Amino acid sequence: MGENREVVEALIHYCNIYAAAYKPELMEYQGVSYSYAQIQVLEYVLETEDAGMHMSAIASRLGISRSNFTKIVNKLVDKGLLEKQQMPGNRKNLQLSATDFGRELYSHYAENILKWHFQPMFNELKGLSATDKKHLRDALYAAMADSSYRTTHIDT
Repeated sequence: MGENREVVEALIHYCNIYAAAYKPELMEYQGVSYSYAQIQVLEYVLETEDAGMHMSAIASRLGISRSNFTKIVNKLVDKGLLEKQQMPGNRKNLQLSATDFGRELYSHYAENILKWHFQPMFNELKGLSATDKKHLRDALYAAMADSSYRTTHIDT
């Protein structure tokens, strides 16, 4: 790892902690429990609702296999956080939208996650230039670009 050891070590540490907390439904709002995996999907649906993206496009963008994405979506539908609709002119592809309760839950989550998770990271990122941030982003994507896991499980 050489001169990049500290960065790689921090990234591995972060990923391992995140992976351990990714699937369990450890968070709760008004009696509805949810996981980081579920909130990521809800967040992305909220951010792309107007774009009319179908489920497989969202799964690919998030780096989640289609089968895993479908399981997460079905849980969110069962919890009353998302709704599925057929896309006009294409009965195979489904479009997702958040329910009012889904929007409310996400708003509550966003307020809290910013305070205790992302704000400390954002404070550190303030020391980087826009170019440095782009290089960091590109380095993370480059590390995943030729991943055999990605090509075997996600992009298929």
